[in-house]
Amino acid sequence: MGRSAMCEALDRIADAIVENHKDDAMMALVGIRTGGIHLARRLVSTMQERFAREVPIGTLDINLYRDDLVGRARQPVLRTTDIPFDVTDRNIVLVDDVLFTGRTIRAAMDGVMDLGRPARIQLAILVDRGHRELPIAADFVGRELVTTEKQMVKVRLQEEGHLTDAVIITS
Repeated sequence: MGRSAMCEALDRIADAIVENHKDDAMMALVGIRTGGIHLARRLVSTMQERFAREVPIGTLDINLYRDDLVGRARQPVLRTTDIPFDVTDRNIVLVDDVLFTGRTIRAAMDGVMDLGRPARIQLAILVDRGHRELPIAADFVGRELVTTEKQMVKVRLQEEGHLTDAVIITS
């Protein structure tokens, strides 16, 4: 998936989120570090430009909530969680780049729930590649890709220093 396909996918996601939250002043986006942060910013920018919709945005570091920390020799690198609004009674849309096993999303939900009790948590994903290990499904999907479990799906963004936006599948 190249830059134009990625932009189209993000536009579709933004359209669907706005349609789903027409009169919802309590909706906010939370980008999951690191892949979801830039995508959440792009979605907020698109909503602002196309719909004149101001949407609060936050970022979430899930490292302490991961379930694969047991047995690791190194301690997780902790980064900043910045959610400048109360999540209680809000409709939170978690944003990430790739949905695979569902474990990252489970950790993100735990992180949000530690900050309060949202009215609802939804999920916006650029790429859904299947192969779930947990019963998690995205509410807003840019593109579904058929992959094997062993393949890697990487999202490259200009904001992260890459020359162009791309989704790359490697073996």
